[in-house]
Amino acid sequence: MKVDLKNAVVVITGASSGIGEATALAFARQGSRLVIAARDLDALNAVAEDCQRMGGEAIAVETDVTDADAVKRLAERAMTFGRIDIWVSNVGVGAVGRFQETPIEAHEQVIRANLIGHMNDAHAVLPIFLQQGYGIFVNMISLGGFAAAPFATAYSASKFGLRGFSEALRAELADQRNIHICDIYPAFVDTPGISHGANYVGRKMSAPPPLVDPRDVANAIVGVTQAPRATTTVGSVTNAARLAHLLAPNLSTRILGRFMASYFKRADRVAQSSGNAFAPPSEPGGIDGGMRSPNRLTSHPIMFAMLAIAAMAGGAAAAEAFRRRHR
Repeated sequence: MKVDLKNAVVVITGASSGIGEATALAFARQGSRLVIAARDLDALNAVAEDCQRMGGEAIAVETDVTDADAVKRLAERAMTFGRIDIWVSNVGVGAVGRFQETPIEAHEQVIRANLIGHMNDAHAVLPIFLQQGYGIFVNMISLGGFAAAPFATAYSASKFGLRGFSEALRAELADQRNIHICDIYPAFVDTPGISHGANYVGRKMSAPPPLVDPRDVANAIVGVTQAPRATTTVGSVTNAARLAHLLAPNLSTRILGRFMASYFKRADRVAQSSGNAFAPPSEPGGIDGGMRSPNRLTSHPIMFAMLAIAAMAGGAAAAEAFRRRHR
């Protein structure tokens, strides 16, 4: 089935900034009825007003997705429209630092938000989808679901876990033709989330180009609701890293780890902070992170390194297969 986005009821968690805000506006342009959620009610109200100006109807609901009861209340609030057509599970936080130098409480909070929070979302809405006989659950994962991120170990654990959760859930729902679990894997995205994250290295955070525009991710989310599929990647780096990790996981992760360690040695010093791990940022930041610039390169050695690893690993595998066939 194809969901008619005009008047469709769409729930979006993590909607106060970044990809979530861009996604809310993208659905609002389609005339959808939105129930947007995050911890910062003031920021949500501002996004809701923008959605209404775009032609959508929007309700802001203060919600911490790590609280299962709060997420169930969010679903109940959305059901005042009579149904839920689409649920975008978008919350994501990070904590950057060497594993042993990052407080265990920060690691735990990343897992709670990025993994348990998404499970809470699904647990609240799936009974509704099953009763309706249809629904689309969009799971925001990231490049980190395919390739580990050194210096962000809990983030890696949460994203690998989230991918496994989605795959298992799809298998359980295989006989439900009109219920879809759709995963989105963007590359590095230019959102405020990078600067808002917990920082335990004391160095300024950034991300390597090419950076993805959050609006491109939002458009991918809207697109997948019209043609549901299990996996959608956004950005060339995701596909390069996915292939490199498939063919040479240890080598690709070591290269990324060395790059990160080198970057932290050169980056400007900043104060360590728990960022938005335990509370909303003091300023929501809007959609863009401000890291894209015409003066920055449009490609980066990381992507070329990943492609080179994939090519070498693929060539080695092909050579080994040829040798075995002809020995």
